Amino acid sequence: MRISSAFDGGNIQFVQMTEPYIAEVEIQKDRQSDFYQWFYFRLSEVQGKTSQVRISNAGGAAYPEGFVDYHAVASYDRETWFRVPTHFDGTSLTISLTPTENSVYLAYFAPYSMERHADLIAQAQCSDRATYSCLGQTHDGQDLDLLTIGEPGPNKKNCWVIARQHPGESMAEWWMEGFLNRILDEDDPVSRELLNRCTFYVVPNMNPDGTRRGHLRTNALGVNLNREWQDPSEDQCPEVFTVREKMRETGVDFFLDVHGDEALPYNFISGAYGIPSWTPDREAELENFLDAFCHASPDFQTAKGYERDQPGKANLMIGKNYVAETFKCLAMTLEMPFKDTADTPNEEFGWSPERSMLLGDAVLGAIWAWAKNS
Repeated sequence: MRISSAFDGGNIQFVQMTEPYIAEVEIQKDRQSDFYQWFYFRLSEVQGKTSQVRISNAGGAAYPEGFVDYHAVASYDRETWFRVPTHFDGTSLTISLTPTENSVYLAYFAPYSMERHADLIAQAQCSDRATYSCLGQTHDGQDLDLLTIGEPGPNKKNCWVIARQHPGESMAEWWMEGFLNRILDEDDPVSRELLNRCTFYVVPNMNPDGTRRGHLRTNALGVNLNREWQDPSEDQCPEVFTVREKMRETGVDFFLDVHGDEALPYNFISGAYGIPSWTPDREAELENFLDAFCHASPDFQTAKGYERDQPGKANLMIGKNYVAETFKCLAMTLEMPFKDTADTPNEEFGWSPERSMLLGDAVLGAIWAWAKNS
C-alpha cells in the first residue's frame, strides 16, 4: 500500500504500517492554526486487497462529533464519490474497503479543486449574462474571483452570494456550480425574471489558499475568515477585506453565505436574529424566505439547525451578522451536511456533489419569491 496527498487540496500525514494493508495516518493542522478535520489522500497498489486506514488523531479534530455516524467518501475516477464503511471510536477514525482498482482516493467530502474552480469561472464568464473581475490576490498569490451576473441598475436589488469561507466545506462550491448553472441558463424563466429585478455578485470560493493547501477552516495565515468581518486586516485577511470594499461600492440587499456543517445531518439556514437592528418585520422577511426554500426543495428543512442568538448578542465578526447589521438587509448562512440528510438519506452516496448542486439550483425559486415581495 502507498499513501500520498501531494496534490491540490490533499491532506494526510503517514505515520506507520501496522500490517501490510493496514495504515496509521494523521490529519495535518491548518497552517498556523489548531484547526484540522479535512482529509483527502490516495491509496495505491491496493487492488483486491482488504485495506484499512486508521486516522489516529481524529478524536482531537475541530469537531469530533462530526465523525459520529459518518462515512468517508471514495472515488476511483475523482468524478463519482461513494460512501465506504467508517468507524469512529472516539479516538480514531477507521476507513475500511477492498478496492476494485489499484488506486483509490479517500476524502472527508467530495473535493472541489482549484482546477475545477478555474474551469467554473472560465466557463461562467463566457455567458452573456456574466462579467468576470478579480477583486485582488491572496497571501499565496491566487486571484479572488468575482462574477457579476446581470446588468447593474439604479432600480435593481444587489444580491451577494459567497461560498467556501471555510475551505474544507467543499459542498459549498458544488452548490455554487448548481446555482451558477441555473442562473446563467437563458432558457430558465426564473433566472430571466430574477435578472430583470436583481444583479448578482457571486464569489464561488472565498478561500483559494485554504482550498489548495487542504485546510479545514482557515486561509494561508491561519485566519478564520468568518470571524473577521467587522474589522478585517488587509494583510492578514485580504479575502474578506476586498469583498467588503466591493460591497460598500455596490450596496447589499440580499446576502447568502454557503457553508457545510460537520455534525448536523440537515440542510438549514442560520439567520441574523441577534443583531441590534433586528425587528419583527425582518424576522417575517426571513421566515418567508425559509418557507419558499422549503417549497423549492424537499432536501431543505427548518425544524433543525443552530440555536438563535439572543437579542443584541449576535457576533458581528461573522459574515451574515455583519452584513445584516451594516446594510440592513436579509443576510443568511446556509449549512449543508458532511454526513447525509437524516430526513432524505441516500445510503450509497450520502449528501453528495450532485445533491448539493440541485440545492443550489433550487434556491433560485426562494430568491425569486423574495424578489417579488421586496
